[in-house]
Amino acid sequence: MIEISEIRNLYPFKSHFIKVKGYNYHYLDEGEGEAPVVMLHGNPSWSFMYRNLVRELSSRSRVIAPDHLGCGLSDKPQDFHYRLETHIDNLEALLLKLQLKDITLIIHDWGGAVGMGFAVRHPRLIKRLLILNSAAFAMDWLPLRLALMRIPWFDDKLIRSLNLFVLASLRMTTEKKLSALVKKGYRLPYQTYDDRIAILRFVQDIPLDPQHISYEVLLEIEHGLWMFRESPVCLIWGMKDWCFAPLILERWKLFYPQAEVFEMNHAGHYLLEDAGDEVTGIIRRFLAK
Repeated sequence: MIEISEIRNLYPFKSHFIKVKGYNYHYLDEGEGEAPVVMLHGNPSWSFMYRNLVRELSSRSRVIAPDHLGCGLSDKPQDFHYRLETHIDNLEALLLKLQLKDITLIIHDWGGAVGMGFAVRHPRLIKRLLILNSAAFAMDWLPLRLALMRIPWFDDKLIRSLNLFVLASLRMTTEKKLSALVKKGYRLPYQTYDDRIAILRFVQDIPLDPQHISYEVLLEIEHGLWMFRESPVCLIWGMKDWCFAPLILERWKLFYPQAEVFEMNHAGHYLLEDAGDEVTGIIRRFLAK
C-alpha cells in the first residue's frame, strides 16, 4: 500500500476504487454537479498532476480523476496486458459504472489517446473537450530522447531498474524548478522495479507503424475524431514541450478548426506546473460558457 501521508497537504483527497478485471482501479471523485469533469493523466504521471485543478473545479463541478491501471494508486499487476485498448476498456468500465453524461474531458499525454478512445466509443456522453499537450492520432516519429527508451532490453534497465523515465520527467517536463515535495509526489507511486511496469509498457506501446499491436486501435480513434467538430473544444499547449511539440498542436487544429487555442509560451510538457494559474483560469472560463 502506498503511503501518501507525506504529500497529504498537496493531495488531500479521498481515494475511491472499483474492481476492473480483478484489480483495484483508483480514482478521485470530488465535488458535485450535473456535468462532470473527467481528467486523464499520461505517462509517467498520475492524478497527482491534476491536484490543484481538482481543488479549483470541485467547488463548482463534480470532478473524476482516475489513475490508469499500473499507475498512481491503482494496482500494478505484473502480467497485465497493458495496451491502449485495455486502458480504454478500464476507463470505460469506470465511467459507465458511474453513469456519467455531459462529460467535459480533460486530457494530457497518454490521456489523449485513452480519453479520445472512450469518446469515440461513446460520443453522446461527451459535452466538451479540453486538450492539453497530448495526441490521439498516428505519427511515424519519436524524439530521440524517447526513442532511446524503446531499445529492447535497454528499455527495461533504464525505465524499471534505474527509474530514469520518472527521474528525467521531473527535469525535462517543466521550465520552472519543481519543489522537493512536488517531486516526491510524482515519484511516490513508482518506488520499486515492479511499480514501474506500466511506465515501461506505455513507452513500448507507442504505435509508430502498421505492424504494431496498437496501431489499428489508434487509427480507429483518429478516424473518429471528426465526431467532435461541432463540439466546444479548447486547446491549451505548453509551447516549450520537447516531446509533444507545437507541430502536434497544429495537427489538433486541423481536426478541430472551431477550437479555442491558448499557447503557453513559457510552459513545458507539465504545463499545469509551469502555468497552473493561467491554465486553470482558461479552463474555468471555458466551462462557464
